[in-house]
Amino acid sequence: MAASALKNPGLCKAAARGEMRFMNDLSARRPLKSRSTQWASLVSRGLLRLGVSPNQVSVMSIVFAAGAARLLAGGHADCCGWAWVLAALCIQMRLLCNLMDGMLAVEGGLKTPHGDLYNEFPDRLADVLILAALGYAEGTAAGIALGWLCACGALMTACIRMQGAALTGAHDFSGPMAKPHRMALATVSCLVMAFLTFGGSQAAPLPWLLGVMLAGILLTIHRRLRALSRALHERAAQSSAS
Repeated sequence: MAASALKNPGLCKAAARGEMRFMNDLSARRPLKSRSTQWASLVSRGLLRLGVSPNQVSVMSIVFAAGAARLLAGGHADCCGWAWVLAALCIQMRLLCNLMDGMLAVEGGLKTPHGDLYNEFPDRLADVLILAALGYAEGTAAGIALGWLCACGALMTACIRMQGAALTGAHDFSGPMAKPHRMALATVSCLVMAFLTFGGSQAAPLPWLLGVMLAGILLTIHRRLRALSRALHERAAQSSAS
């Protein structure tokens, strides 16, 4: 499957951009520069020495996402700037878990038969918890709707990626609002709100920030669907020619 995908011009372009990973390759993970950093290697080796498994780390990502959701949607963010700061920290810890589970599984040699389930399902749940909670933190009906739309859109981007992998043998991680971009914007949103809360400002930029995220998610969905459609058409044309 990967060999046929490499013959597809559309997939080759995505692979050249570092946005495509083939399923039968150990590098069939989201391309992250942080994976090759010294600090990431030190943390993963520390977790290995402690006997922590990749699946345990994957589950911990849900715990951090739930912590962020509790801080955001539980009413704490209305009056306490530190709730926003802690929520931002939880979001980043969720991303650290996403990085470490893969490093423990692949580089650490702890990959399990059901590891892919632990790799995917916690991610989907964490996205919904964080993004929907951002909407509830905003407090208005429009903000809540935007939060849920972002959460649903995040699920859709993952569905398209997985469907594309099933059809072409390659994962498309292209943005502009893939998971790392969504979590970066969510973190920035929390820090902006913390700054405003500490300063006593009544400004409400969160609906605009969620709107930017939603627009980026919709563009990501469009890009991935267009790339997948092009890849399938090109594969069909190649099959007809042969």
